[in-house]
Amino acid sequence: MGVEIRVEGLTKSFGRQVIWQDVSLTLPAGEISVMLGPSGTGKSVFLKTLVGLLKPDRGSVLIAGRDVTRLRERDLYEVRKLFGVLFQDGALFGSMSLYDNIAFPLREHTRKPESEIKRIVLEKMELVGLLGAEEKLPGEISGGMRKRAGLARALVLDPEIILFDEPDSGLDPVRVAYLNQLIVDLNAQIDATFLIVTHDIASARQVPDNIGLLFRRELVMFGPREKLLASDEPVVGQFLNGRMQGPIGMAEEKDAAQVEQELAELDAGNHRGPKGGKGASGAGVTPRLLPSDGIARSPRWQAIAQREARSHPHEVADA
Repeated sequence: MGVEIRVEGLTKSFGRQVIWQDVSLTLPAGEISVMLGPSGTGKSVFLKTLVGLLKPDRGSVLIAGRDVTRLRERDLYEVRKLFGVLFQDGALFGSMSLYDNIAFPLREHTRKPESEIKRIVLEKMELVGLLGAEEKLPGEISGGMRKRAGLARALVLDPEIILFDEPDSGLDPVRVAYLNQLIVDLNAQIDATFLIVTHDIASARQVPDNIGLLFRRELVMFGPREKLLASDEPVVGQFLNGRMQGPIGMAEEKDAAQVEQELAELDAGNHRGPKGGKGASGAGVTPRLLPSDGIARSPRWQAIAQREARSHPHEVADA
């Protein structure tokens, strides 16, 4: 499972406001990618453009050989069947039980009998750790459980691409850690292509295969996690360390001379030169989060585990 998404020269604006321009990247099939960026840089707009909910001004989004930006509505509907989406708030119906919420896409988009729907719903609820909560209403459960219910609903049509729109929003650090482990475990089991939009730095360090960063209306970088974490690009280092010194300001506009002075002071304080150092990680590349014990690992995950064991023999993040 999992399909490649190839984005080429994508530009989007609302009126005179350019959101981002000339964005090009490839989301590898079956891998987990994360898109970072300060608030207001159009990360959620990017997700909606991938699904075809928004039309770009220019560029293409190629999925399974089809350009989403140029499809007729009927053909776009077929491509959207490849997607599952976890929205920020879970987007659950408050008057429906968790079971009925999760069953909703199956009842709306398939003609499966209720017996088959029940089998699928319970299977997905077990996958996200919600068995036993079928009759609960969204208002009766925690935010973390609502996220998991939203994820189960995103999974019921067996998507090959899963989009996560700020899944950590509204969750405390402990629930975020559990959700991150769940995402990694799911990827190891279903091997779909995952794209996560997040502000959470710990998640970006531990979870993905690939990281991208949107800033000042462009894609600053996109590539393998290790490359981004070791990057000397000032905005990447600033964001991944959550510090004030760097190009990102409260209004996202800092004077170039001010940025240069801040970075020079930061380098002096760290007793290192402006280049070389330890990159954006500040202390080497963070160990990768691996699937939980008992989760069968695909060849890709086996290779990742072996690489992590070599790189971090005493601190591999294996739950």
